[in-house]
Amino acid sequence: MFDVVAIGAGMAGLICARQLRQAGYSVAVVEKSRGTGGRVATRRVPGGRADHGARYLEPQGDAVCGLIEDLLDRDLLKLWTDNVWEFRDGEIAAIPNSCYVAPDGMNAVGKYLAEGLEIWFGRRVQAISRTDNQMWHLALEVTDGNLEKPQELTAKAVVVAIPAPQALMFLNSDIGLLPDFLDKLRSVEYDPCIAIMTGYPAEKQQDLNDLNLPWKALYFANNSDLAWLGLDSSKRINPSQPVFVAHSNAVFAERYLESVDLEAAGKELLDRASESLIPWLKEPEWLQVHRWRYAFCRKPLPVACLPAGGNLPLVCAGDLCGGDSLRDSCASRIEGALRSGLAAASWVNSQLSETGV
Repeated sequence: MFDVVAIGAGMAGLICARQLRQAGYSVAVVEKSRGTGGRVATRRVPGGRADHGARYLEPQGDAVCGLIEDLLDRDLLKLWTDNVWEFRDGEIAAIPNSCYVAPDGMNAVGKYLAEGLEIWFGRRVQAISRTDNQMWHLALEVTDGNLEKPQELTAKAVVVAIPAPQALMFLNSDIGLLPDFLDKLRSVEYDPCIAIMTGYPAEKQQDLNDLNLPWKALYFANNSDLAWLGLDSSKRINPSQPVFVAHSNAVFAERYLESVDLEAAGKELLDRASESLIPWLKEPEWLQVHRWRYAFCRKPLPVACLPAGGNLPLVCAGDLCGGDSLRDSCASRIEGALRSGLAAASWVNSQLSETGV
């Protein structure tokens, strides 16, 4: 039995659990995958790593700035570039912007926030119910074959820090949740994204040197398919080969939302990149594709966090909260998630303090 369980080990869930643990509560984090960070994600690829989720951290907002300072002090981050570039109508233009990255992969951010926390990996919440002694009971599905951790737990309070459609799979009126709370969750909308990671023969690095590209990160202002392209290997120390990461726009991702052939989507994105930039981009040595079904919250709620109401503490947090003012960039989305996690921690603390926990 725990005082609090946080569902989801993304930015909001981790910062919330971290705050509550520092306040003296017993906290468990339940995560369906094998790692922390959520969409601040890194994948192992041939010869190293590639960031297929959050591209970098920008010093925008108090929460992100504080996190950057902590990570710089620990030598987990470095300055990647002072400019991002925009590709529009065949021309590129620099936009001043300090971008910080983790040489070992952006998932180092999640690992840092997770330090000291009890995290149950490979556990997806199947159902949530109320016990006779006024606790929350969570039934868990094993997703990684690891049976060492139990398949259920109880807690006095629950923080739900996952995308709203995933939360609605187990949050419903059957457990006494109010229709207004559920309607607000249903109103949240997301845009998907297709992310591709591509590697090229080591000798192509000389081609890049000869091209003397001014950019490491490039946004596409009006491409029909592409939204962003980055030279991911430039984040690494002594990379073994050039590695690029590209993100699609939402319209393109919608076309492949239910597709079983994601490699075709990846090749189509590479064709667009090669047409606009470097012809040999369409001939990678290897290609990996990831589908982010809930990549960007397009229609968040105008609240810092979303309490469910009722006599048992349950609150939703993450980038589903924060309002439209926080959605201008990737950094603002991370800022919004961190702020929401902190707001949820404050709310849970106020609820449990009243009950004398």
